[in-house]
Amino acid sequence: MDGIHDMGGMHGFGKVEPESNEPVFHASWEGRCLALNRAMGAIGAWTIDEGRAGIEQLPPEVYLAASYYGKWALRLHNMVVARGLAGADELAAGHKLHESEPPARRLAVADVPRTLNRGSFERSAATPARFAVGDRVRAKNMHPPTHTRLPRYARGHVGIVEAIRGCHVFPDSTAVGGGEDPQWLYTVVFAARELFGAAADPTLKVSIEAFEPYLESAQP
Repeated sequence: MDGIHDMGGMHGFGKVEPESNEPVFHASWEGRCLALNRAMGAIGAWTIDEGRAGIEQLPPEVYLAASYYGKWALRLHNMVVARGLAGADELAAGHKLHESEPPARRLAVADVPRTLNRGSFERSAATPARFAVGDRVRAKNMHPPTHTRLPRYARGHVGIVEAIRGCHVFPDSTAVGGGEDPQWLYTVVFAARELFGAAADPTLKVSIEAFEPYLESAQP
């Protein structure tokens, strides 16, 4: 979706300023927020791509004002309520107020190490890869209303396939409950001037990971 989260190439937000000696968490609640989000994924409450989409759906003024884990906390609140795991009134009260069905899966202490390791998203391919290393491809000028991993700044521009990364779960599908729909994944390299115009540094290149449905042939 074309939301405020897709900030690549946008002006007016200043440069990224890395924090010197940045701690893992700036406050204890951030660690708890990470643990709760990991737990929801571990019990299958939602997929990683549904979670990403949940953050993208935050209103722009909320997204820009929230910290990194602030966005995670808001996403957690909204999705827990949307899936009927707890009521908004219960979250506000901080304790259970209503009887409800328990989740189908529960997280035991022995399961915790597993929540810290991300599984493989690579899958068997149903068809051969359409593109080969060295092919010229154009990122489609697409504007889906739902989650996509194709950055807006690359759409409509021509790059070169640098590598084929195998066949993987397609985020655009799993984000909307459409199943895994595995697709070939490529590394595509673009000249900075192709993406950002003649004023861009001619020595710079930008690489993105692009799924096959994002691309079309641009061979001469």
